[in-house]
Amino acid sequence: MDFSSKIMTLHKGDVPYLTYNALSELDFIRHAFSTRLGGVSEGEFTSMNLSFGRGDSDENVKKNYKRICKAVGFEYDSLVASAQVHETVVRKVTSADRGVGIYKPRDMSSVDALITNDPDVTLVTYYADCTPIFFVDTKRKAIGLAHAGWRGTVGEISSKVVEHMAREFSTNPADLICAIGPVIGKCCYEVSEDCAEHFMRLFSEETAVVTPADLKGKYMIDLALANKLLLQRSSVKEENIIVSDLCTQCNSDLLWSHRATNGKRGTMSAFMSIEK
Repeated sequence: MDFSSKIMTLHKGDVPYLTYNALSELDFIRHAFSTRLGGVSEGEFTSMNLSFGRGDSDENVKKNYKRICKAVGFEYDSLVASAQVHETVVRKVTSADRGVGIYKPRDMSSVDALITNDPDVTLVTYYADCTPIFFVDTKRKAIGLAHAGWRGTVGEISSKVVEHMAREFSTNPADLICAIGPVIGKCCYEVSEDCAEHFMRLFSEETAVVTPADLKGKYMIDLALANKLLLQRSSVKEENIIVSDLCTQCNSDLLWSHRATNGKRGTMSAFMSIEK
């Protein structure tokens, strides 16, 4: 396995995981992005699958969560997970939500972003090509995680997280540091014209987001750039937006990619918590 990144660090060992170099410099948060390696799942889920309901046993998924929590330093009991359906619902969570979506049933059917200022919870969101976005308010000590597929992106979920953090925590967008990815890159993300039209309308002034593919009627979409531009529209400083240089499909030996596996896959998770 060849790993090369100027933006992220791969922590090797029994349970490999990724961190953002820039986020690791912030001493009041802990964060991680899982890989497809280091778990106990078998078959098409081999080996670090962190998604319930795809056919893997719940017992294996819970063991995987415990393994990565131990490797990174998260408290398993503190996890609270999203309930993603490619929408733009943002939920504030507290210690009262600990365990939801992991060892307690989900209590909402649609949550694609989580925010908190409570150090007693660890946020968890899921991916296998879609865009993870980390939000850190360096002044108010609040955090957020968002899942942005193409629907969430054109639904401007990244902007909605900024709005929710401003409302809930008095976050000033200028104080946010945001990290985007790993995500399927423009090199690999080919879509139909119907899908591309949503991006064309939203980013008409930015031609780099959408370009024609080699195949007629198909287009290549840059999800990372799209979300970066939305964050900038929400007054997040460009210099405070970090974009991963890892494409999930190009790195499918390390990362789960829905397209690379034709849907026969496990799922990765993003994690973030506030240090006590």
